[in-house]
Amino acid sequence: MNIISQTLSAIDTGPNSKTQTELASLSSASAAAGFRAVEDVKGPGFGEVMAEMASGVVGRLNQAEYISMKAVQGEANTREVVDALMTAEQSLNTAIAIRDKIVTAYLEVSRMQI
Repeated sequence: MNIISQTLSAIDTGPNSKTQTELASLSSASAAAGFRAVEDVKGPGFGEVMAEMASGVVGRLNQAEYISMKAVQGEANTREVVDALMTAEQSLNTAIAIRDKIVTAYLEVSRMQI
């Protein structure tokens, strides 16, 4: 709310008084609706979420490799191997799709005119 109040105080009175009143009503409406300023939002950042996702994918791939090696040694059954491989494949496909979306978004932003 700090940014909104600074913006409201920076607006001149006079011909813009109607605009100031409208902004004040928007500010109070957003506060009543439970919206918070960006500074108030807590949680993991984008990089942290991507790192956690990547480590999860790597963990699933390592688990599938481990179970496959156990199957080669005769210590795991076929069902376990298939489940581990399918989970790893699904995780990898999801990670690839997210990567493609991020690259596409980056390319779109880089083409924007400033």
